[in-house]
Amino acid sequence: MAHGGEALSAGVFAGSSDLRSAEERLEFGRWLFAQECRFVAGAVNEDAVPQPTHPEIAFAGRSNVGKSSLINALTGRKTLARVSITPGRTRQLNFFLLGERLMLVDLPGYGYAKASKSDIKSWTSLLGRYLKGRSNLRRVLLLVDARHGLKEFDREMLTMLDEAAVSNQLVLTKSDKAKPEDLARIHAAVAQEASRHVAAHPEVVTSSAVTALGVAELRAELAAFAAGE
Repeated sequence: MAHGGEALSAGVFAGSSDLRSAEERLEFGRWLFAQECRFVAGAVNEDAVPQPTHPEIAFAGRSNVGKSSLINALTGRKTLARVSITPGRTRQLNFFLLGERLMLVDLPGYGYAKASKSDIKSWTSLLGRYLKGRSNLRRVLLLVDARHGLKEFDREMLTMLDEAAVSNQLVLTKSDKAKPEDLARIHAAVAQEASRHVAAHPEVVTSSAVTALGVAELRAELAAFAAGE
């Protein structure tokens, strides 16, 4: 008897995009993110960005917001994306191909005070060109620390995504470190700001790489792009 994930994946690979039930979406997300995830390229300039061959999901956010930790939690790996105690270590666009179906892109962290002005200018220019010229970019996940909410750099990124007409979704990270009442307040405030941006998805995701809160649901949502939904 075939495993539920194997049976479902067979339908998707056969061309079905009809993943209607929540259970099917969760199972396909679990299955897809358990597949091989290999490093494809690290781009420090536009020429090094790989050709658009698969639907892409990009992860953006302030330095030390937990991008690498969330990517590792989604893929069930500890070292796929490098987790560093030094903010700002991701200084290029890192491309990872998941199950030969979905490209995950780890974008450079922004807002790190010790980065040089020339580095910041270079990253910002590369990021802007990537966002505006990537036809296969399906969504940007904009990660925000659940303890602090949106900062000025996050707001600038939301505006940049609006201008580039790139669908994006706000994801609160490190929710395990926030008190419940504070988390509820931050979530409401972030959702209210998101509602004012035309390219922002209306649902704000609450997540934790430590407790896995929101991870299964996020896998399911992102996997839908690989299924052609």
